[in-house]
Amino acid sequence: MKVQPIYNNKFFKKGLEFAADNGALFVATTSLALSTIARPLAIMATPKTDKENKKYAAAKSLASSAAGYLLMLTVSLPLAKSIKKINKSPSKYLKQETINALKSNEKIITESSKYKFATQLFKLGLGFLIAVPKSIMTCALIPHFMENIFNKKQKKDISFTGGSNKLAKNIGKILDTSAIQKFTEKFHNTNFEINIMALTDILATGTFIGQTAKSKKIDENRKKALIYNAGISTGLCVAGGYIIDKLTKKSTNKFIENFKLANKNSPKLEKYIEGIKIVKPAFILGGLYYIAIPLISTFLADRFDRKPKH
Repeated sequence: MKVQPIYNNKFFKKGLEFAADNGALFVATTSLALSTIARPLAIMATPKTDKENKKYAAAKSLASSAAGYLLMLTVSLPLAKSIKKINKSPSKYLKQETINALKSNEKIITESSKYKFATQLFKLGLGFLIAVPKSIMTCALIPHFMENIFNKKQKKDISFTGGSNKLAKNIGKILDTSAIQKFTEKFHNTNFEINIMALTDILATGTFIGQTAKSKKIDENRKKALIYNAGISTGLCVAGGYIIDKLTKKSTNKFIENFKLANKNSPKLEKYIEGIKIVKPAFILGGLYYIAIPLISTFLADRFDRKPKH
């Protein structure tokens, strides 16, 4: 069998490992990369659309990614580090009955689909938990991006701090609960990765719309277009994401099988597979939201904003 270069590409494998270890930060990093270049360019290229509405939409994209990345970097690093500690010494942080329940029929707990699901509840669920503060920060940052980027004023730096070792023990206590174990038993074989990403986007957009409507710093004449843009973008992205994910299911499974054959002797094989399941929805939703949809949503939002009031 001829091995395709991508299956043994070191950079690709590092990316998969990063996604498996810190899925929420991987999603935020992907969003940052796409939103700082691709989405603003797509928005500004939208034809027959008010120039100021395009500027506000582009500023929203930049503000959202900046807020999301900084928040995620702050909270995800200590969490990822803590889960790695549990991976290395499960008995130190988990009850034996929890280990038995999550281990299932696997020899090593980290290779169990139940354990992967349970820990990804923390890793990817982190994005859902910070969706509200992220959207509040996004709304607050839009006026600053309008001034700093479009009106050429100075930017500000934001710093962050790490967490403590107690987090691993607290995560272990949560994994020990019967509620988490029952939830894991029921849903560990579902398409959890794209579901949590979609729910996170919906929650973030709902919060952003509410904050934008109340904001006193965003031009009242630009609010409706900004709100329409956010709602249309997320709606199209979530719907399109599920459709593309379903259409590419067979090709993804084939890719995973070929990847397994090419890396059958790798001790990190299970981690790479876990990473693939996170990378796929992250790129599907990211590609739609930051590249394909901006032209449509910006154009439609501008048209809805122009509709005559009766």
